[in-house]
Amino acid sequence: MHLIPTQDEVVALLRETGAIRDGHFEYPNGLHATEYMQVQLAMRYFQHAKVLGVGLSRLLRGNPEIRAMIPELSIVSPDTGGLPVAYSVCEALRAHQVYWAERKEEHAPMRFRQYLEQAPGEKVVLVDDMLRSGRNMNDLKTLVEASGAEVVGLAVIIYQPNPNTIDFGPLPLYHLAKLDATYYKDSSSCEMCRVGVPINKVWV
Repeated sequence: MHLIPTQDEVVALLRETGAIRDGHFEYPNGLHATEYMQVQLAMRYFQHAKVLGVGLSRLLRGNPEIRAMIPELSIVSPDTGGLPVAYSVCEALRAHQVYWAERKEEHAPMRFRQYLEQAPGEKVVLVDDMLRSGRNMNDLKTLVEASGAEVVGLAVIIYQPNPNTIDFGPLPLYHLAKLDATYYKDSSSCEMCRVGVPINKVWV
């Protein structure tokens, strides 16, 4: 395994732990896909979490501007799914702190826990296990910036864009692997539905 694992190494690790699954999946937004990932299944194991966290931290260190901020850099994660990645990256970077935002209900706005407040001018890297639609990251970015903090980058284990993925413009996005699933807008356009492949409805 390389210090920054290759895409093939990351995929092999995720398949070994069951974090990548092939099949016929329907997402809550109605999209159908040929692949589903749950990176948390790999993050259950300390040795795998360390490999992925260290690899992602090295990508961040490769940016000289971010590297200079590390002693005061905050790592912020949406919800709880990205927290294992956030803590692993923070430890490997020796960054300043980790905190996170959450939703009280499915479509509620993101918010921080009481007393978790950003300082004006605070430098922040947003970290998650994966970026698919980008909705969580975009909502978190808006929340962080509303307090005057500055988002300086995004970092995820897996980048798996779909046709509706949000564009974050010039903000640097770091990932260990980029994977492309085949997406269908709905059941009427889905080839797997057409031939009767059993469907699995996934939560996220």
